Amino acid sequence: MPISDETLDIQTPENVAFDYHVAGIGSRFLSTMIDMILIVLIEVIVIFAMLLVMRAFGDDPSSNAWSAWVIALFGLVTWLFFWGYYVFFELLWNGQSPGKRWVGLRVIRGDGTPITMSESFIRNLVRIIDFLPATYGIGVITMFIDKQSRRLGDLAAGTLVVLDRAPITIQELSVKRAVNLHPWKDVPLEGFPVERLTNNDLNLIEDFLQRRDQLTHRSQLAVQILNALYARLGLPPRTVNQTEAEDLLASILDAAQKLDKE
Repeated sequence: MPISDETLDIQTPENVAFDYHVAGIGSRFLSTMIDMILIVLIEVIVIFAMLLVMRAFGDDPSSNAWSAWVIALFGLVTWLFFWGYYVFFELLWNGQSPGKRWVGLRVIRGDGTPITMSESFIRNLVRIIDFLPATYGIGVITMFIDKQSRRLGDLAAGTLVVLDRAPITIQELSVKRAVNLHPWKDVPLEGFPVERLTNNDLNLIEDFLQRRDQLTHRSQLAVQILNALYARLGLPPRTVNQTEAEDLLASILDAAQKLDKE
């Protein structure tokens, strides 16, 4: 399997495909190292706190029965930090740990939707096996074999790690919209009921127009989106070629924006 990042096309129930860049071994290794450093720092703090508590019961651990309980308690806490660290942050940050967030990665489900608590628990519980014999030996071997660089935990949970998309500000969105919608040919809508479009419809069109330069098979996707809109609105399909489909989507979005301003 290539070590470099690959593209994964995910088909939505509306028969529209979106692509994700699958994270390669290099970027995942870097994020794991960052997380491991943070985990070690946390565990050092826990061990230091354990020593302080033990000193409060006496210098000789065997002289006090409470010392054994303290050791067991802090051992359990240390293990929970190692395992619960990823679960906590993946649920808090929607599939990201501090290391993944720093490198720009995110865990998603195989269908492209955000992971839930069950997927996070499974993939991180199996992490113990991936870690064997040491430093993710089994996990690295599995990632080399799997074409989507998934370790055993990802295979068990049905998840994968992809490159995260940077957030877009309103200012950036308006600039990108101007760039992506022009030049385009204003296509007559021929009575198309723009007012019946939902926010999801408009977001889908807008997302396509913003990202079409990076999408594979962009022209075919434009036709798919257009046909899905006409079918949802109960309209007879409109015969257009692939280039005209992009222009028609741009015209629909432009008309919807003008209608919203009125």
